[in-house]
Amino acid sequence: MPIDSEFAKIRPQILRISENNFEEIALAVYRLQTKHIPIYRQFQELLKIKADQVNLVSQIPFLPIQFFKTNKICVSGASEEAVFQSSGTTDAQLSRHFVNDLELYKKSCLQGFEHFFGPINHHHLLALLPSYLERSNSSLVYMTKYLMQCSGQDSEDFYLHDFAKLESRILELRASGRKLVLLGVSYALLDFAEQLSQEFPDLIVIETGGMKGRRREMIREELHKLLQQGFGTVAAICSEYGMTELLSQSYSLGLGRFQSPPWKRVFIRDVQDPLKQLATKATGALNIIDLANLYSCSFIATDDLGKKAEDGSFEVLGRLDHSDIRGCNLML
Repeated sequence: MPIDSEFAKIRPQILRISENNFEEIALAVYRLQTKHIPIYRQFQELLKIKADQVNLVSQIPFLPIQFFKTNKICVSGASEEAVFQSSGTTDAQLSRHFVNDLELYKKSCLQGFEHFFGPINHHHLLALLPSYLERSNSSLVYMTKYLMQCSGQDSEDFYLHDFAKLESRILELRASGRKLVLLGVSYALLDFAEQLSQEFPDLIVIETGGMKGRRREMIREELHKLLQQGFGTVAAICSEYGMTELLSQSYSLGLGRFQSPPWKRVFIRDVQDPLKQLATKATGALNIIDLANLYSCSFIATDDLGKKAEDGSFEVLGRLDHSDIRGCNLML
């Protein structure tokens, strides 16, 4: 069977996945990717893992996220429609994600947002993403632009450092009857909150993490307390957990506990033994299955530390030692 046909057969099932068939589809994706993604196959060969002996999701090996910095992780022979690049310090080697199916990515972003916040056309999005706007290949900017288009907005409401203009825009939109969402990088949200002339307790604030060296790093609880005070005792500060290497986002609706859409799952691994998975409630490094990564690799061993609850939600507690500081996460 041609490669395109093999992937086309499973693609429609990804975003319609359920609890009952997640394992079946995840294993099918695993076998396809082992067959057609050279780096993932070579990684398993070095570990002496035989794909035909992997029969459970818990047996699937997770590719270290650092491989996205040094290799082209994608289906052999496929041509990319976009290349997303991670944020980072100027001297750091950045990750690149070669995206072979932008339509699947866009659907994942939209369905993921609506899964947690409701219909996109009930919302108006504003974005305070100065560090990301200054780059031309940010997946976060691409996602936000697409969500703005889907909401039917008459303009792309991105802001750099003009806080007075942003505040004026929020006041203007209040009369629209739509829910106002402000998506922003942490340091910019703090800067904006400190300069507000009035309160906006009805605003849905979603922070994406990241101080970019502009402010001291702080724990999420402290950040959210400062933002709640600045915006006028909003009910909760939401968070988005995403990264260049993953095409789906997880969201927290408050208290820093993230939930994922049905096609994405999080597991905890032992920091001393990367092939050993830990039980729920244990603290360890995050392994993530993101089936929207159909044409790259859906099984990623991240550099983030976290803890998983019984209901599948998870907390991000920091970064592994010696890992790069990345804009998509907060550090302890």
